[in-house]
Amino acid sequence: MLLNGALPTEFVAQMIEIEGINKYYGKLHVLRDVSLTIGKGEIVSIVGPSGAGKTTLLQILGTLDRPDSGSVRYDGVDVLRLGSRDLSHFRNRHIGFVFQFHQLLPEFTTVENVAMPAMIGGMRQGEAMKRAMELLDFMGLSERAHNKPSQLSGGERQRAAVARALINRPSVILADEPSGSLDSQNREELHRLFFDLRNEMRHTFVIVTHDESLAADTDRTIHMKDGAIVPKSEGNVIIV
Repeated sequence: MLLNGALPTEFVAQMIEIEGINKYYGKLHVLRDVSLTIGKGEIVSIVGPSGAGKTTLLQILGTLDRPDSGSVRYDGVDVLRLGSRDLSHFRNRHIGFVFQFHQLLPEFTTVENVAMPAMIGGMRQGEAMKRAMELLDFMGLSERAHNKPSQLSGGERQRAAVARALINRPSVILADEPSGSLDSQNREELHRLFFDLRNEMRHTFVIVTHDESLAADTDRTIHMKDGAIVPKSEGNVIIV
């Protein structure tokens, strides 16, 4: 949480800047003039009731969807101005995704799943597999590298999904309810992992969550309602 709304000095440099984002689905105004900045190395949670626009905002941040108006900049690059091929390359290289359900492909082994985004991005198979094994070792999953996802526990599958998100050394990790399908022990382990990764590798995290304990631990919490960011105060502490 942030005192007086000021970012800690280590987050002063901006990684993500979005301005004036509006999104419609037919007549439904899903996002309403959303503007937000996120610092390099910051862990930000986005919370709010169902239908508040959290996942839509995350999809736009991840360049998986386009707004009807507004801008999205990563480290100064206006990604909405990129052509489709350049945008796909940018997404592959600079953004990692973690979803509520791991989305591992069942016909491939754990290490193959982790290595896949790197090979899609043009990395040689041998190099990609080596990098994947290094990440699995960091995650404590090296002994499970050649197992299929069906042979892993829920917590192991989600850690493998995090490793896959990290394979291309992205600047930003976007997570949509990453601990929503886990039990309490695995949730705590996943939350610790996010902070360990930030501390060791300086990733920026944007996490959509209903998990109050995770939101409370993040550097900043963004509250959304009816498609807009809303302020929320707790005494003298401003957490928006």
